[in-house]
Amino acid sequence: MSTVLITGAARGLGLDFVKRFAARGDRVIACARDPEAAALRAVAGDVRRHALEVTDYGAVAALAKTLAGEAIDVLICNAGIAGREATVLGSIDPAVWRETFEVNTLAPLMMAQAFSGHVARSKGRKLVAISSRLGSIALADNGRYAYRASKAALNMEWKGLSLDLAGQGLICVVLHPGWVQTDMGGAAATLTIEQSVPAMVKMIDGLGAADNGRFLNYDGNELPW
Repeated sequence: MSTVLITGAARGLGLDFVKRFAARGDRVIACARDPEAAALRAVAGDVRRHALEVTDYGAVAALAKTLAGEAIDVLICNAGIAGREATVLGSIDPAVWRETFEVNTLAPLMMAQAFSGHVARSKGRKLVAISSRLGSIALADNGRYAYRASKAALNMEWKGLSLDLAGQGLICVVLHPGWVQTDMGGAAATLTIEQSVPAMVKMIDGLGAADNGRFLNYDGNELPW
């Protein structure tokens, strides 16, 4: 049995991660702005819900203190926003840009800072960030400036973590879940949650030391930075 901490756990990919890990008997620490959301409350198993706004860094530090005795095998930084209002030239909104970076880039790093010690005490020792192929500079397309840049920065910081924490045996990986039919992905997305999340869970299970610092697609294929 593993202990898994998941942010953005009340809906979408995060909620399905909670369901999958809990269903097989893992202990899940589900973090969400609304931990009393009906869908999250309905998940059976060893699920401990915590209220957490990931950009409230005092709350992040307080939760880390509350969980000081925990060994967390897998930390999944899943919470994110689309930043669609800052999409193309002519509609760049600095406020949206800042918010997108706050949630998608700085918040995961602050989670890693607060919980890397918890992860280092575990057997799993995995730090996972849910990123996007839209953060790949090699695969760059037009538009979505704020979102793309925030995910590229997330990839860069996770690569840095993979080097800084390697001596503690931590495995730091960024995953692209695919284009998934969630509130963020929209109805036109090519994958269902049921296709994406189980594949990522399987891949997370199989991560080893050789995977530290990699950027992977949900199906396990390498993605270019």
